[in-house]
Amino acid sequence: MIAYLSGVVREIREHSAVIVAGGVGYEVQCPSSTLGKLTAGETAELNTRFVVREDAQLLFGFHDADSVRIFDLLTSVSGVGPKLALALLSAMPVSALAAGVLGGDVKLLSSVSGVGKKTAERLVLELQGKVPEHLAAPAAPAAGAGGVKAARVTTTAGRDAVDALLALGFREAQVRATVAELLAAEPDLNADQLIRRSLGRLR
Repeated sequence: MIAYLSGVVREIREHSAVIVAGGVGYEVQCPSSTLGKLTAGETAELNTRFVVREDAQLLFGFHDADSVRIFDLLTSVSGVGPKLALALLSAMPVSALAAGVLGGDVKLLSSVSGVGKKTAERLVLELQGKVPEHLAAPAAPAAGAGGVKAARVTTTAGRDAVDALLALGFREAQVRATVAELLAAEPDLNADQLIRRSLGRLR
């Protein structure tokens, strides 16, 4: 098991990065949140999971322990492989993903490419009692229900902003996660403010 990797980032690709450690270049598949924190030429330290299949040996890397925890939980579900787990982690922050599972938000989970309704329902069914509630909290823990509500869009302004952003063609999972994070930090934002700030993050 390769559980940790430290080395210089040689190249950043669409879904992976090449990291040189001990004279060897390792291709590490990463969620978008992790790739966004890497810089070519600089040293990276990643928590990793090594997956061996009949046709491939794959290395997955994450910048924080929470992402690894969710990745392990997702891949424990029947029918959810590492690449689908990575797609879920790339589509939304850990807090929104955890809140979606804990809140039984099948619509949010199934909005991710490759995740059908039945898979989303299976994620909720198998993981609701396993996902730690603290993972559903934003960076600053919110009051009530382990922070789950703070990671979901519950205000009229938030729902209006989500509808407007969806009409512009953005993916639902990313839109809901972005608006939820903004509201968790500043609950009094109106719809126009949410739309403007969300556009800055989504583009």
